[in-house]
Amino acid sequence: MLSQKSFMASLPSIAVTCTPKLDPDFRKHPASYSVPEKSPSISYQKNQSHTHLDGNSELRSLDFREALLLIKEGTEIESSYYIPLLQECIEKNSVSKAQIVHDHIMKTGTHEDLFIMTFLINVYAKCGTMDYARKVFDNLPRRNVVSWTTLMTGYVHNSQPELAIQVFQEMLEAGAYPTNYTLGTALNACSSLHSVRLGKQFHAYIIKYQIDFDTSVGNALCSFYSKFCNLGSAIKAFQRISEKNVISWTAVISACGDNGEAARGLKFFTEMLSKDVKPNEFTLTSILSLCCTTLCLGLGAQIHSLSSKLGYESYLPIKNSIMYLYLKCGWVREAQKLFDGMETVSLVTWNAMIAGHAQVMDFVEDDISAYESGCEALNIFLKLNQSRLKPDLFTFSSILTVCSRMVALEQGEQIHAQTIKTGFLTDVVVGTALINMYSKCGSIEKASKAFVEMDTRTMISWTSMITGFSQQGWSQQALQLFEDMRLAGVRPNQITFVGVLSACSQAGMVNEALSYFEMMQKEYKIKPVMDHFACLIDMFVRLGRLKEAFDFIGKMDFEPTEFIWSLLIAGCRSHGNLELGFYAAEQLLKLKPKDAETYVLLLNMYISAGRWKDTSRVRKMMKEEKLGKLQDWSWINIKEKVYSFKPNDKSHFHSADLYTSLENLLQQASSLGYESLETMELTDEDEEENTSSSTAYHSEKLAVAFGLLNTPNATPIRVIKSVFMCRDCHNFTKYISLLTDREIIIRDSKRLHKFVNGRCSCGDFSGLP
Repeated sequence: MLSQKSFMASLPSIAVTCTPKLDPDFRKHPASYSVPEKSPSISYQKNQSHTHLDGNSELRSLDFREALLLIKEGTEIESSYYIPLLQECIEKNSVSKAQIVHDHIMKTGTHEDLFIMTFLINVYAKCGTMDYARKVFDNLPRRNVVSWTTLMTGYVHNSQPELAIQVFQEMLEAGAYPTNYTLGTALNACSSLHSVRLGKQFHAYIIKYQIDFDTSVGNALCSFYSKFCNLGSAIKAFQRISEKNVISWTAVISACGDNGEAARGLKFFTEMLSKDVKPNEFTLTSILSLCCTTLCLGLGAQIHSLSSKLGYESYLPIKNSIMYLYLKCGWVREAQKLFDGMETVSLVTWNAMIAGHAQVMDFVEDDISAYESGCEALNIFLKLNQSRLKPDLFTFSSILTVCSRMVALEQGEQIHAQTIKTGFLTDVVVGTALINMYSKCGSIEKASKAFVEMDTRTMISWTSMITGFSQQGWSQQALQLFEDMRLAGVRPNQITFVGVLSACSQAGMVNEALSYFEMMQKEYKIKPVMDHFACLIDMFVRLGRLKEAFDFIGKMDFEPTEFIWSLLIAGCRSHGNLELGFYAAEQLLKLKPKDAETYVLLLNMYISAGRWKDTSRVRKMMKEEKLGKLQDWSWINIKEKVYSFKPNDKSHFHSADLYTSLENLLQQASSLGYESLETMELTDEDEEENTSSSTAYHSEKLAVAFGLLNTPNATPIRVIKSVFMCRDCHNFTKYISLLTDREIIIRDSKRLHKFVNGRCSCGDFSGLP
């Protein structure tokens, strides 16, 4: 490979003042040769007689196989006829057919034609056989800059950038001078080599001979600096271009998107349109990607219309991008309509639908809609498996994320088996998604097994496992794994320390937590964020050190979040400090003034304290906000079938057995000391007051009872609940886990609760009303 120190010395001391007439997009397509509309006349000799084809016959009317057969039989043809044949070899990606044409070229002496032989280099490069391309190049009777550049481009496109730089050096030593396209190819090689230093040397050469204004050079420089996260230099390179084409604008728009400046990319697009530059399919795809990042649905819909107007409506990447944007922004029907209308569906399309529904789960307002989106994602995955296409690592990563969100362990285990069968389990992205899935489904043992069996572990893998241990209350294992991570030389990030501090909080390890907090800042130079403070506040709250928790809030540089106030409310109620609890509840209400769950939490606190004036005040606020009834639903998945429940649900076809079973469970729990509590419930808008009621038939109790009736003994029960668990249901479930010797996992709107032997992983400090 070319030495970086000797590189500048080897460059010719001459400005490039003229360039061959190459395709304007030569940087991507090194030799775009035009094919004549009419084929030349063909004469061939067979059995000592001459036969002539009609000189006006259309070239494309000949069957490719028939043309190859004529060549095999020794037909003599005009040299220009080789180009469409070789182009067909590229389209068919056929090295063997290219060799047939190559042999004929050699036999007829056409190998003296530099244009034909350079095109042959391009054919072998496009077919991925650089050894053949190099052999043709080495045997050229003479070489020009097009030949050198074509070979360089072939090496870059075939992931051999070091050889492309070597060819560049050979070109200089041979006395040939690079053109703007050659330098663009060299910059692409530097990007592939991840060598910003070498790329800057090429840039210095470009500036020295004042060709950075050239369109192809400026485009290459813009893309080069973008790949090295230097957006400022990328934009400067773009601005230096004297004649910006659509590729120039697309390059700078993509650079903004790749470097987290989506809004800036949209401004460039607006400026591009004002300059009357017509976007191409790549521009539109890039802009749609920025719309996805910014959730700019209005602009995305306009781009959809523009793509149709420009004739790109059938271009699959654009359709995929529009569909994904619609899903991310909640336009599920429009996305489905687009998907159903596609004549051609690629794996990218399937992946976009699955990932889009996974995104919808995070953006919808309630867990009911989120669960429906998750079910749709699983259905799409099933249809994908039934199609001719097969899932890839992106598919598996997305669908495992869906399983995590739905606590769908059975489906997750099936997908795990499929990753083993297809060989994708070895991929670190899939392996990490698998760890997350098992952790969030409450199966920490299987998550740990998946982690141990990983061939390669990244920082994200380590962090996922540490976080998983912490969430399940396995504090010692989390801290030990963190030390193992450090010994392995893997540098932790912000999220890693959230897991570590959370583990300390769960175990009440104050000194250790403060030590890790200091380590994070001094040793790893990580600035604390809200989640780190939340872990420490949670720790003080659990220990009843409420004043220290509130003092810690004063040390933060930012306002407390909803989660922090919820922690303080839970701690104040548990430790009997109602005044601080009321203060925290009022602060929470300011953050979420239209949130029904917050109102219920506050009401229950005032009612339990007998503060009726405050109770009336909050009820009045609720009426003014026109809050509807809480959408309390719970789901349980048994043998891939979902069963849903709402409070006091008598419509279920198993309701008789279900209520009998639940009554028995309530009696058994009462014999062990369980006492039922009343809680506030929001009524419909037309009712005058909010009433308190018995919690005996809340949705999660019905779901748990149904699971106990319909699953084998010792099988864990997994339930999803649309709103928070009330304190009564939380206490009840603890008793049931002890009575039945079952693991009961309930994910509510706040967090995952794992009940084992009468204890919950949340430690009872979870903001329960």
